[in-house]
Amino acid sequence: MTGPTAGAVTESERLARVALSCAVEPGDRTTSTMILDLGAEKAREASLDPKAGSGLADRLREVDPVRCLEQAARCGIRFLVPGDPEWPTRLDDLDHAMVEGTFGGTPPGIWVKGPMPLTELETSVAVVGSRSSSVYGREMTRMLASHLALSGIPVVSGGALGIDFEAHDATLGAHGATVAVLACGVDRVYPEANRVLLQHLAAEFAVVSEQPSGSAPTRPRFLARNRLIAALTRGTVVVEAALRSGALNTAGWAELLSRPVMCVPGPVTSYTSRGVNNWVRQGRGTVVTHGSEVLELIGEAGEHLVEEPRGEERPRDSLTKVEQHVLEWVPVSASVGADSIARLASMHVRDATSTLRRLRDKRFVRLTDEGWRLAPDV
Repeated sequence: MTGPTAGAVTESERLARVALSCAVEPGDRTTSTMILDLGAEKAREASLDPKAGSGLADRLREVDPVRCLEQAARCGIRFLVPGDPEWPTRLDDLDHAMVEGTFGGTPPGIWVKGPMPLTELETSVAVVGSRSSSVYGREMTRMLASHLALSGIPVVSGGALGIDFEAHDATLGAHGATVAVLACGVDRVYPEANRVLLQHLAAEFAVVSEQPSGSAPTRPRFLARNRLIAALTRGTVVVEAALRSGALNTAGWAELLSRPVMCVPGPVTSYTSRGVNNWVRQGRGTVVTHGSEVLELIGEAGEHLVEEPRGEERPRDSLTKVEQHVLEWVPVSASVGADSIARLASMHVRDATSTLRRLRDKRFVRLTDEGWRLAPDV
């Protein structure tokens, strides 16, 4: 961490961060900047000034940070701040990725429910996409997430319907680790349809939010949440996304953080793939079609190298370049002499004849009374 709170975290600093976390909306750039410049304690003191006129001072006075921590602890929820051993340091990059008019900045702290240490997210990958996913999108998501899980890479997503659910579920099916980042408090379940999944993650892995307990999801909170998904991970995979999509918002944050954006292309006729296909067209994302390609992009230089795909191997591939060249000039239906083939191939007739004999031994050509011709089925 680069700000004033680097190193050990004092109790007063932690309590100040709890108060700010409870009083400000997620991604509040003004608060993030004040914490970065002054530290949480002085930022809280400055925010208590009623002259600011934003209502923040009144909200801060209503927060009892000690009571908040005690209530959270009783529910199995912990509050992490920069400087804690478990703090995911990748989040600190958000302080340097704030853009005017958008949410930004490192949160004052994050609320976590579940036994999984967030330090395990150091090598994680985000997999996000449309809530209205297609069969194709769901199948691609499950294939990618399963491959990552089997390779020991944790998968992070937003716990939503569609692609998010498939990413979490497929990772669990492959006995991998997965974490959901929520736009509400970690004590709440949203969407209700994913109750079993989210409760399982909270019991066995982790659910994360910058929102305190009891917070409800809202559209701005979803957008603010997306930056955490991008920042926690080494790169973001977008499987399906319309032109206006929360998944592309996550990809935009990954781009801003200089993390790889990986796009699974979809049918050009598919509404849910228009956004991700457009990112590919603009050169803003790298096409991925398999989990091994994701590993190559997030790995260190020279790690997880993927062999370039080749077409189906044909019998002709085993021939030398000279043999392949001569074979191209051997007719299919008629027979011709070796001199004719040599002329067409721009070779000496002696070299053409010896090459034709080798091709005959390999059963690519036949010698008839009229001359040379291709063998059947070649």
